[in-house]
Amino acid sequence: FAFLSISLALLGFGASGTFLSVVRAPLRRPHRALPALGWGFALATLGAYFLVQALPFDAFRVALNPEQWGILALHCLALSLPFFCVGATVGLLLALRPGGVGRTYAANLAGSATGCILVLLLLPAVGAEGVVLFCAALGGLAGLLFGPSRPLLPVLQGLPVALLVAGAFGPPAWMEIRLSPYKGLSYALQYPDSRLIFRAWNSVSRVDVVEASAIRSLPGQGIACRGQPPPQRGLFVDGDDLSPIPHVTAPADLRSLTDCTLHALPYRLRPGARALVLEPRGGWDLWVALAEGARSVTAVEPNSLIVRAVREQAGWTQVPYDHPQVDLFAEDGRAFVARPGPSYDVVLLSLTASYHPVTSGAYSLAEDYRYTVEGLVAAMKRLAEDGLLALVRWAQSPPSEELRAFALAIEAVERTGGDPAQSLVALRSYNQVLILARRGPFPPAELRAIREFAAARSLDLVYAPDVRPEEVNRYNVMPTPEHYLAFTGLLNAPDRSRWLADYPFDVSPPTDDRPFFGHFFRWGQLPQVVAMAGHVWQPFGGAGYLVLLGLLGIAVVLASLLILLPLAFIRVPSRRLGRLPPFGFLGLAFMLVEVPLLQRFILFLGHPTYAMSGVLGVLLLFSGVGSALSARVPFRRAMGFLLGVLALYSAGLPLLSGPALGQPFPVRIALTVLGLAPLGFLMGIPFPRLVGALQEREQDLVPWAWGVNGALSVVASVGAAMLALSWGFRITLVAGALMYLCAWLTTPLALRRS
Repeated sequence: FAFLSISLALLGFGASGTFLSVVRAPLRRPHRALPALGWGFALATLGAYFLVQALPFDAFRVALNPEQWGILALHCLALSLPFFCVGATVGLLLALRPGGVGRTYAANLAGSATGCILVLLLLPAVGAEGVVLFCAALGGLAGLLFGPSRPLLPVLQGLPVALLVAGAFGPPAWMEIRLSPYKGLSYALQYPDSRLIFRAWNSVSRVDVVEASAIRSLPGQGIACRGQPPPQRGLFVDGDDLSPIPHVTAPADLRSLTDCTLHALPYRLRPGARALVLEPRGGWDLWVALAEGARSVTAVEPNSLIVRAVREQAGWTQVPYDHPQVDLFAEDGRAFVARPGPSYDVVLLSLTASYHPVTSGAYSLAEDYRYTVEGLVAAMKRLAEDGLLALVRWAQSPPSEELRAFALAIEAVERTGGDPAQSLVALRSYNQVLILARRGPFPPAELRAIREFAAARSLDLVYAPDVRPEEVNRYNVMPTPEHYLAFTGLLNAPDRSRWLADYPFDVSPPTDDRPFFGHFFRWGQLPQVVAMAGHVWQPFGGAGYLVLLGLLGIAVVLASLLILLPLAFIRVPSRRLGRLPPFGFLGLAFMLVEVPLLQRFILFLGHPTYAMSGVLGVLLLFSGVGSALSARVPFRRAMGFLLGVLALYSAGLPLLSGPALGQPFPVRIALTVLGLAPLGFLMGIPFPRLVGALQEREQDLVPWAWGVNGALSVVASVGAAMLALSWGFRITLVAGALMYLCAWLTTPLALRRS
């Protein structure tokens, strides 16, 4: 929901421009208004945080309790208030110094870019609660600097600033973030003997480790097996997705357990394997590989805080990351497999997500670049000649996420020159599905070994090259052999695209241009979604996708009420409102470009936090430079170059999945700056040029220009996320380019030709 934070910021900025247009007192007494706005930001930041904590929004109750929509709208209002104070400060300075529009706008954007970097440094040091206090301190500092230089006044105002900074480095316990009661960590801490033994932040996540006798996790176990897992501790990332840390003295101790799970099969087929495990989290998949006789294991875990959390359990258990047969790489898995390197007998994509039922089009906006066609192709290219790619997903009814994984495997095998009908195998336990993709056809001896392995553990065969209908659905019995029917139906369909289009859920293979593995919604499901809303145990009552429409509606209503409606009190002849369309198109365009770039660069930089800080920071910084120099750049040339650069970006996005992805992280940061700087510079030019031209001729229309731009930016940030979810990032970027073209075509002729 990064797009929502952008939308709220723009809502506050837009409302502030309207406020300054309707209420003229701040312009008459800026020496009072500016310090008040600085301290107002500090108070609004703290107030919004406490309101969200005290009155949480409950997504699971929204279908049964419509009041939750009101709470969500209240959250949006409260969280936009700090940005209102910032926007009013910038707007007031622009009004006081009309000749310095570019410099003031540039300073604002440069400060925003600095904040994008600063948050990455602060989160590991002070945590999220400390960042809130530190932001409030910065607002107070601005109020102090804007204030008059009277005796003792700076000292009196400096005291609360100092207290806020001190509090940031040691936030009180009552400021701790209130987790959703439905998160896994909230459940674990309710166990009678639960004990929190580790908690820390880094720039991308919070990691907790909980000890409780009730924590036991052994997914993928065959029903013929009776073994119990050893004592475990639970590792949680951002309060969810339990990953077990088992009590282990030696890998051989686990052999009787790992022998009974789906996860052992790849190592039985490849004795003494060289294995690559992507994102092993708490390390269970590493222990499985070692217990099953892997000769060497390469662990690629991008979150260094997870590794630290596991290592801090060294007094209680052996640490898999420090085992002599394990080589650890702390980097993103896609970046690792994109580089040339050794080949592996087994490549495993660890299942990092907890089980979530997928019914009625439940969805996830989260990008997952491991589970895309390009991601699986890259993984398969790291396999040895007869190597195995292993995917593990939760078993759903009807099949959804596991069927999508199978569709991905089909596509990846075909793109690497294989025959999916001969190179794929799928097995099912009572709660998980294992998919194996082989480099080359499965020989008869391996197919016999797979059948023997499955039968001995009461695991069901879902697909094999020579599977027979009577072999399936024998142990974990479903009313119909739905997994077999779905997997074989997809694989053997004369037209797979048509088969996928006719399936109840969207299970088409995700790509790097549309990497939403957890998004299954189709509009044809709408009647069923509405009928089931409030009757299923899911966020938003199972109507997950529709929350985007709800957010879009809230954005439209709030933008209209807070930005556009008050401007009606400023009487302007309707014929003069024809000057405003270019400002609206610019508001749409900026968001339609920024949001897909944020999402696309998650792959290139390895994490949403890095993408948010990196892309926003670069775009804002160089937009500031463009704004500062906007008066010196011919408008026609700037717009022409901007459209050309956007065309290149739309065509060149696949390059982010190419060789550059395998470069070291500092090199990728440098490439991000070099790649986005020209775009940011050009995007910073049109708005100040248009505002400057309007100030020269029709000063009273400037508030309307700010309002229209802000209102449409608020709506566009949500709309861009919806467009990317449905059509992909490239189409969204093209839409942004078209909006810039419309802005250029509706610009007054004199400026358009300048």
